[in-house]
Amino acid sequence: MIATEAPAIDICYEDEALVAINKPSGLLVHRSALARGEKWFAMQLLRDHIGQHVFPLHRLDRPTSGILLFAKSAEVARTMMETFGEHEVRKIYHAVVRGYIPDHGRVDYPLREELDKIADKMARQDKEAQEAVTDFLRIDQVELPYAVSKRHATSRYSLVQLSPKTGRKHQLRRHMAHLRHPIVGDTNHGDGRHNRFFREHFNIHRLLLAATSLSFPHPESKTMVHIDIPVPAEFYRAFQKEPFTADGAD
Repeated sequence: MIATEAPAIDICYEDEALVAINKPSGLLVHRSALARGEKWFAMQLLRDHIGQHVFPLHRLDRPTSGILLFAKSAEVARTMMETFGEHEVRKIYHAVVRGYIPDHGRVDYPLREELDKIADKMARQDKEAQEAVTDFLRIDQVELPYAVSKRHATSRYSLVQLSPKTGRKHQLRRHMAHLRHPIVGDTNHGDGRHNRFFREHFNIHRLLLAATSLSFPHPESKTMVHIDIPVPAEFYRAFQKEPFTADGAD
């Protein structure tokens, strides 16, 4: 179904210099050559909502939901880009992955840049793999009595907290796939059988990855800012003790 109304803007932080929204899954950050047929963009919607131009400070992939930070001026944007570049920003994500992931650990696995055929057609095709590091912490796990894979009579999933130490393209999705614990709903690096199971059994049609926490020194006061939002309710659906019914869908 094609949306006929603009998505609602959910502001989760705002002051005189910065504003952050809880971006819904499926919404692009800004216009690009890859989105000529799209009508709504986070940058445009936020600009119209607060009545002034905004400058996006980082990227969230279209299927990823969560905290997206903007500057209200070019000067603040320059300062914050230096802050991001000096690794002074702490990001936390939550995801649902296939299988029982270990209690905690670190993925230190270099990644080659994923290039798009259109947007990156002029980029070098032979770049070396870049350092990529992600810490993870398991929050919950569940075993469900459904044979999603023919090899197993049940299916296991974990709710995991992810803390990227570097910012490579699709880093979290690729690192979880590298561990053989792909994120549910990932159509590029995931497992189609489990994606389909979540669509049909839990009525979940999105990537189960969300940016839930952002911490950084304020560009003007230099005091630490902590922005936190709840993990989306649908992430818990597979971990509920009671059987899920379609009437309980979000």
